[in-house]
Amino acid sequence: MIRKLVLLFLFLTGQTAFSQGLMSGAEPVFKVGEKLQYRLRYGFITAAEASIRVEESTALFDNKPVFHLIAEGRTAGTFNVFYKVRNRYDSYIDQVTMSPYLYTENIREANYRRSDQARFYQDEKKVVSKKGTFKSNGQTFDVVSAYYFARNLNISKLSQGDKFSMNYFLDDGINKMEIQYIGKEVVKTALGLIRCIKFSPSIQPGRIFRKNSKLYLWITDDANRIPVKAHVEILVGSVTLELISAEGLKYSL
Repeated sequence: MIRKLVLLFLFLTGQTAFSQGLMSGAEPVFKVGEKLQYRLRYGFITAAEASIRVEESTALFDNKPVFHLIAEGRTAGTFNVFYKVRNRYDSYIDQVTMSPYLYTENIREANYRRSDQARFYQDEKKVVSKKGTFKSNGQTFDVVSAYYFARNLNISKLSQGDKFSMNYFLDDGINKMEIQYIGKEVVKTALGLIRCIKFSPSIQPGRIFRKNSKLYLWITDDANRIPVKAHVEILVGSVTLELISAEGLKYSL
């Protein structure tokens, strides 16, 4: 469950406000050296920690330079005793379009080990992974690249109640999620009070979520557009993910 929750957070932070009508900004709102750290609480217990950062890369895809994005999730405290998780997800994205070229994941969960990768061909509208080729009907992202792409979108014309959708590749399939813009709120964080934009992504009930579960995500209402909090009800209790530190931001928080 911990892996799914960490993946869910990465996915949600990348799904904030996408539609064919929203355009990317002229230059990235992030820079090399940015690092964000989060804690995932199950009730009042810290169950896991997550980090996401931007690094330089000498790799070229289609003769174009890329940003190297790295997200990591790990269990914390007593959760390490029962089910130790050490997972890493890498994405290489175009420095101009911020579309992904390559996504890899390395999973270490207790005695379970798995590695996988997916190559994105946006012009051909397909994703090729170890398990096959998957066709899409438009631009497609992995859970890490979606986060950075969404941060750079122009959302100045959003109105309360607006809904958007986004294509994403996860677990060997291409899916779509719908997100609703709720409004603005001031959120208390470890870094102080922060003005935020609030969204509610749709979720499917099942092994983790209740039938009537609501999921909310708060993003800074500034030039950085970083997620500071996510909260969702699960079958037993609730899970909250909170920002605990932010380094190397392009703009003052």
